Amino acid sequence: MKNKTVCIVGLGYVGLPLAEAFSRHLKVIGYDIDDKKIRELNAENDKENIEFTSDPSKIKQADFVLICVPTPVTKSKEPDLKYVKSAAEIVGKNLKKGVIVVLESTIYPGVTEEIIAPILDLERESGLKCGADFKIGYSPERINPGDEAHTLDKITKIVAGMDEETTEILAELYGLITNVYKAKDIRTAEAAKVIENIQRDLNIALMNELAIIFHKMSLDTKSVLEAASTKWNFHLYKPGLVGGHCIPVDPYYLVYKAKELDYHPQVILAGRAINDYKLFCTQKPLLNCLRYFCFAKTNISLVKLSFQKKGLR
Repeated sequence: MKNKTVCIVGLGYVGLPLAEAFSRHLKVIGYDIDDKKIRELNAENDKENIEFTSDPSKIKQADFVLICVPTPVTKSKEPDLKYVKSAAEIVGKNLKKGVIVVLESTIYPGVTEEIIAPILDLERESGLKCGADFKIGYSPERINPGDEAHTLDKITKIVAGMDEETTEILAELYGLITNVYKAKDIRTAEAAKVIENIQRDLNIALMNELAIIFHKMSLDTKSVLEAASTKWNFHLYKPGLVGGHCIPVDPYYLVYKAKELDYHPQVILAGRAINDYKLFCTQKPLLNCLRYFCFAKTNISLVKLSFQKKGLR
């Protein structure tokens, strides 16, 4: 493992911390299609083990390729896989024999093996075949930007390969930077990741619905929750807004796959509806206030706009 090279594809809030962490142990190539970002990163990079580039041919130097790109949803709330597909196409054209390609993005069970692997296979420029010449795996990102308590080195990383040997190699790789849990298989790891955020979304949705009910009853939600939490098996969650790239998005990935299998999820979608309604309830008084004071003459201050520290640490 000592002389291996890792290539991180996608240098956002997931890829960049990974690149930095692995650079303490291995040579790292950070690849991104954004030339401006690459110039900025190289300008402030003083680490000998990291090379930032927008040249896809550099991927051929890697023994491990970790794909860390966004997985949003479309306007119709269906999975938008264009970024992972595009990344897979680029990687597929620049593979070397023996490489292991790992997807880190949040997706529904089956994407790594049923969508990403075939794309890598179809890129004939490499002349390599999945299973025979290169392997695939999945290790879902769990980075929580801005959280100084749960940093990358303190978060257990799930790993799964297409076979037992690949899983063991990935466990050794990620074991360099944090604790590792070996999942049964890739689909299990994919499912585990997507339900992490679904569970949080539903917990917040329950609190939001209770808060709406208690408000109509002229009860203080905080006081009710404090009283209830004195019981040993009551799990305390707080009402609030649900936003960001993950929690309000990821439920739709599992919903999509469930519908493909002719099952219409009810609880998951109900939670999404409640949290969207909570957002509407928050926006409405703000918009009414702005209309009263007139948009054209109103200055708006946005506090804590970003939760991500920019650049290398």
